[in-house]
Amino acid sequence: MAKIEFNKEACIGCGACAAVCPDNWEMEGDKAKCKNLNPEEAGCNQEAADSCPVECIKVIS
Repeated sequence: MAKIEFNKEACIGCGACAAVCPDNWEMEGDKAKCKNLNPEEAGCNQEAADSCPVECIKVIS
């Protein structure tokens, strides 16, 4: 099981995470929202973390 740490306060709302991993990330107003912080597998969440310009997403597997 993977664990996602998301610092919503640091999020600038660029939408990169939602663009590369729409299964688990969506935009909610001017911030991103993680649908599941404890997914079975990291999947595209690592790509979402890598694409974040402010590094507010961390994936721990």
